[in-house]
Amino acid sequence: MFARLNHVAIVSEKYPLLNGFYQSLFGLKPSKTTGPQSGVDIGDGYVGLNINPRKGGRPAGLDHFGVEVEDVEKCFAKMREKYPHAGWVQRPSNRPFAGITANDPDGNVFDLSQKNMKNRTGAYVENTGVTGDRWISHVAIRTVRPDEMARFYVDVLELSEQNAAHGDPNHYLTDGHMTLVVIPWRIDNYAGQSIMPTGVDHFGFTVESVEKVKADIDTLVGLNPVMHTIPLGMGPEGKARLELAQRQCPMADYFISDPDYNLIAIREAS
Repeated sequence: MFARLNHVAIVSEKYPLLNGFYQSLFGLKPSKTTGPQSGVDIGDGYVGLNINPRKGGRPAGLDHFGVEVEDVEKCFAKMREKYPHAGWVQRPSNRPFAGITANDPDGNVFDLSQKNMKNRTGAYVENTGVTGDRWISHVAIRTVRPDEMARFYVDVLELSEQNAAHGDPNHYLTDGHMTLVVIPWRIDNYAGQSIMPTGVDHFGFTVESVEKVKADIDTLVGLNPVMHTIPLGMGPEGKARLELAQRQCPMADYFISDPDYNLIAIREAS
C-alpha cells in the first residue's frame, strides 16, 4: 500500500469542547506524546483527528485531510510531470502530523507525509490499527472537476477506486480501510440555501449501531449540555442542506453536526 489516509483536520476555537465530544461519543483516544497546548491530537487507532485552534483571519470548520505515503518524492515527480496546477509547501516545524501541505489541481488542500519525516509525532505515529466499535471511515471533498481530481488521487497517491452505483456521480477512492469521497460541486446544488464553497464537505464514522449512537448522544447531553449536537434539517434552508447531504453521500445512514457545526456522516457496520 503506497498511501494511507491518516488524518482529518478541523479548525475551531472550541477545540477543548470538541476534544471531549469526540472522545466521549466516538471513543477516540488522545495522543500519548503530545499535549493540548497547540490543539487536539486524537485518533481511532488508524486515523487521527486533529482539531486546530482558530487564529485571526482563519475560518472555522472542516479544513483538510492528510495522507502518509511511502515516498513523497515519487508524488512530487508525478505532480511536476502531469499536474502543473498542483503544488506543495513545507509546513512549519511544530506540526506533528505532516511535513508538507499540497494541493490538487482544483485547489483542494491535503497534508502529505512519509514515515521518516522528523516532525511527525503524536497520534500520527502511534496509530497502528483500528480499536473500538466506532472509527473514522471516510472523508468527503466537493470539487468542480471530480473526474479529473479522482484521476489525480489515483495517479499521485495510488489510491484504489471502488465502483460507484449506477447514476452515482461520486468517486470513492480507498487505501483499503479509509475512503476519500470526491463529490461534484455545482452552484445549483445550493438553490434555496447558503452556498458552500469547494473543499471538505464532511467526514464519516462507521459504528456498531446508529440507534446506540443516538442514545449515547442523549446520555452525553444529559451529563453535559454544552456537548449538544447542532440540529439538522430545521427550517427550509436546513431541510435543503440535509437533503443535499443525503443525496451526495450514500455511505451515510444518519447525519449529525458536532457542537461546532461540522457535518458528520454515520454509517452502521454491516
